Parts: sequence; C-alpha cells; structure tokens
Amino acid sequence: MKSTAASTDKTIAQLQSRIVDLETKVRFYEEQFNLLQHKRFGRSSEKPDTQAELFNEAESIIAEEERAHQDDTEADSAQITITYTRKKPGRKPLPKDLPGEQIRYELPKSEQVCGCGHALHEIGEDTSEQPDIIPAQIKVIEHIRVKYACRQCDNGIKTAPEPAQPIEKSIASPGLLAHIAVARYTDALPLYRQEAIFKRLNIDINRTSMANRMIKTAQLSQPLLQRLIHYQLQQSIIQADETPVQVLNEPGTKAQSQSYMWLYQSGSSGASPPVIIYDYQPGRSGLFAKNYLQDFKGQYLQTDGYSGYAQVCTPQSGIVSVGCRAHARRKFDEVIKALKGKNVKPGKAIHYALNQWTQLTCYIEDSHPEIDNNAAERRIKPFVIGRKNWLFSQTPNGAMASATLYSLIETAKANKLEPFAYIRYILTELPRLGRHAEPEAFDALLPWLCAEKIQALQ
Repeated sequence: MKSTAASTDKTIAQLQSRIVDLETKVRFYEEQFNLLQHKRFGRSSEKPDTQAELFNEAESIIAEEERAHQDDTEADSAQITITYTRKKPGRKPLPKDLPGEQIRYELPKSEQVCGCGHALHEIGEDTSEQPDIIPAQIKVIEHIRVKYACRQCDNGIKTAPEPAQPIEKSIASPGLLAHIAVARYTDALPLYRQEAIFKRLNIDINRTSMANRMIKTAQLSQPLLQRLIHYQLQQSIIQADETPVQVLNEPGTKAQSQSYMWLYQSGSSGASPPVIIYDYQPGRSGLFAKNYLQDFKGQYLQTDGYSGYAQVCTPQSGIVSVGCRAHARRKFDEVIKALKGKNVKPGKAIHYALNQWTQLTCYIEDSHPEIDNNAAERRIKPFVIGRKNWLFSQTPNGAMASATLYSLIETAKANKLEPFAYIRYILTELPRLGRHAEPEAFDALLPWLCAEKIQALQ
C-alpha cells in the first residue's frame, strides 16, 4: 500500500509540474499573440498613427488649431504671465527660384468707370501665387559630329569627338539614368511601373533594359563609392544596422534563403562629412562587418546589440561597442503591451539590458556617441520601403547595384543635395575621368565638394 501511495504521489507531482510547464507556455504564447496583434493593429507609442493621419489629415489640422485656440483661452483665464510667440498656421511661401509666369487681370474699359461717372485709375495690385505642374518631358539630344577634310589630299579627314557617355554604345543619357535611379531608389518606384509611365509618354524602355543600365551605372560609380567608404572609415564613430533581402539567384543558396543589406553611416551628430554606405552580403555573419570595417580608424561602433558585431569590437581592434538605449526601452515596452496590464516579469528585457549594460552606458563616459542607434534605423528605411514594392532581387549583381545607388543617393541627401541633380552630375563627369584615374581624382565628385558646381548648373 505504501508503495502504491508513493507512486500515486509521484504521479501527482509529475502532473502538477507538467501543468505548471504548460501554463507557462500558454502565458508565453499568449504574450506573443498579444504582441503580434498590437504590432499589426495597435498604435505604437513611439510614433504617430500615420495610417490614420493619412485619411484624417484635414480633420487633424483643424483639431490642432482648435486646441491651440483653447490653450490660448485657458492661459488668458489663468492669468499666466509667461509670454511667447506661437507659430501661426499657414502656407509656406513658394521657393523664389521656381520659374514663373505672370497673368494680369484688368477690368474691361467699359467697367473702368465709377458710379459717379468719373474714370477709374490704378491704385495698386493684389497678387497671389499658385503652383502649377508641368508633366515630365523627354527631349532628344542629337549629337552631331562635324567632319573636316583637306582639299589638297585624301588623308586629312578628321571628325570632332563625341563626349564620353556613362554607358558605352547606349542611348541612355546621364539625365535618363539619373531619373530611373532616383525613381527607384528614392521614390521606391519599381521598374515595371516606370516602364508603364514611359509608355504613357510614347517611349519604349523595358524593365530589363532599365535593370541592366542600373547595374552598369553602379559599376561606373565604383571608384566614387570607394572614396566615400575611405572617408567614412576615417571618422571616429560609425553606426551599423542590417536588414534581410531575398536574392533569387544567389550562387550556392536556395532561392528562399535570406541575404542581408548592411548599412554603415557616420555616427555622431553633425559629423562632417556625413557618409551613408549600403553593403550587400549573402548572409548575416559578423565576418562581413569585420571585413568592411577592417580599415576603420575610429573608436566607436554603435549597433542594436546583434552579437555578430563582436567580431569587430575586440581588444585587438581597440574599437568600443556602443549599444542602443532605444532598443533596450523597446523590449520593456513590448513586454508591457504583450501582458496588457498584468503582473510584469520582463525577464528577456532585463537580460538584454544587463548583458548590454556596458554598451548602453558608453555615452555617459564620452559625449560623442549617441544615446541610440535610431539614425541608422532611419537610414535603412528607404531600402525597407523599396523592398516592400519589389520584394526581392533577381541576382547578386542587381542587389550590389542597388547598394551602390542607395549609398550615392542617401549620402547626397545627407549632404543636402537634390539627388537627381547629383546623380546626373556625377554620371556626366565620371566618363570624363575614366576608370583608371587616380583615386584622389574622384574626390571632386564627393557631395560635399561639388555642391556649388551642381547649384550653378541648375
């Protein structure tokens, strides 16, 4: 009997332990479900509900003005003596450098008479501005090479040379290539949509041709890209992030496997010059970051805590790992949302914070690193937005071309250059330099060194 009772007690204990395990799993999956539901349908506390604002823009502006008026009324009734100038809502003036057209409206002669019978005379003008849109226009540049001959012999024929072109034996001009690149990598407009837009303009440019031209444009830009990387690696702080990208025809991997787009950017406020580099790699191994940063001359590498960067921040390299407080905070925020007000025991969030504590407190000891890695996250978003539209890259060459063109465009934007003007300018100048020019010769095309020339051309 004793053995039977002992066996029963043991079975009960095992079942109770099993129940506890199952209850723990149920709570875990419940938390994950709540978190996924919030991410999909809920509003994030870290950013406004942009989707709601998209369809409620006018109402939001009116509500904002009413709140401002209410604030003023409450302040007056409370006799608050602090004074300040509130920014009044209103339209911003149109840029003065836009081309303009004047349309003058005058009364007919028959109406330029006062009710008393005397003639009216001009006393002034009321002027208002109205922006107008001129649809995209395509022009044909006809290159005419004049031939010269000698009247005394048959061997003296000469022909004026044609300017070097971005793509040899191609009709694509710098302006056309810049337009395609900016539409895809700034406006996230896939090539098949651009093909349809060109057809509406009675121009036949198929997506395959555009894809090949983007690859050749990126190849032409490689010397300039290497100079950008050179200057970035001289800076004291670099921020890094990475995001998946699917490449269908990656040699040695399945089509469903994930490659990665790595991002490296100047990592301190007001860094001069700001440089943003996208680097395509077939995986997420920390070895890729180590190879890219092998010539990094700075002191700090700031990331979101991904362990792969440990291959970069070693005692031998002297590079200090800096964490991201926004990521640490986000993990606690996710736990609170997942539990929906229940008793909070955020083990994983605390574990992350404790493991990253040294990296999370670096900015206290030195004011140069940022408190978070949000700037790198913002810089990688243009690629993420584009990826939602075209979902995958066909080949590694295409992914690498995208990385190059994203790098050039985002660096131009960071240096306050209009991306189309910059890409068109460098695609005009790069063929003149040629591929075999000294590396320093390409410095004249760096965004922070050619801004005045670009502005003069506009």
